[in-house]
Amino acid sequence: MQKCCLLLLPLIMFGPGTSAQTDYKAAYQKRWLVSDGDTLPWRILYPQGYNSGQSYPVVFFLHGAGERGSDNEKQLIHGAKLFANDSLRKKFPAIVIMPQCSSNHYWSNVMRIYDSTNRFHVFQPGGMPTATMNLLQLLVGYVLDSLPVKKDQVYVGGLSMGGMGTFELVRRMPNTFAAAFPICGGANPATAATITTKQWWIFHGAKDNVVDPQHSERMVKALKSSGKKVRYTLYPNANHNSWDSAFAEPDLLPWLFSQRKQ
Repeated sequence: MQKCCLLLLPLIMFGPGTSAQTDYKAAYQKRWLVSDGDTLPWRILYPQGYNSGQSYPVVFFLHGAGERGSDNEKQLIHGAKLFANDSLRKKFPAIVIMPQCSSNHYWSNVMRIYDSTNRFHVFQPGGMPTATMNLLQLLVGYVLDSLPVKKDQVYVGGLSMGGMGTFELVRRMPNTFAAAFPICGGANPATAATITTKQWWIFHGAKDNVVDPQHSERMVKALKSSGKKVRYTLYPNANHNSWDSAFAEPDLLPWLFSQRKQ
């Protein structure tokens, strides 16, 4: 049996109901999940006016490869500011979870092939989860079992490596997520038929020279073929940082929080 320990001591001196700080990162409280000697740092943002007797939607957001580490800080570089925005927190009260992948691991089972000028991603159709993916699944289970969340409003998104992790997490945890929004990610199209999450909004930059946009396009086609509802936004002038454009989409959060798991 796998041993799991959750360290829940915050390193900041305010409660979950505190309004957003000048430094938006301070609104995210620090936590760590420890299992069999492996550690997953994570941060949690509570809704303003948090009430433990009330249930809330929950969003898991997975960072990219550049934010890996163990400082429990870098995973907030992209995406955290969006969810900590005061007006959006009032309009869409939710719990937001931002875990951090260790520097020598990856969220998903993908081989990265390099030559002198290019990099290629080869997505595995199965296999055992990476050590960090295993910890992530434990974290999702803990959050759903221990916090007051609406089980029909569980969402996941991520960028680059985190976009790849988004595809894999929904596959490995069927019937968990109401919607997913991977940004400049990808997966093996053969896995689409085994994915139960039906609502998707996929983003990519047409000029991405880090993760080929064909990876998203193939998943869009495969997901649609297997009966999922997919929105696909390809930014014609964006390179790899298409997350800036995705976060600026005025309909992203309204779309996300309108989805319910059936």
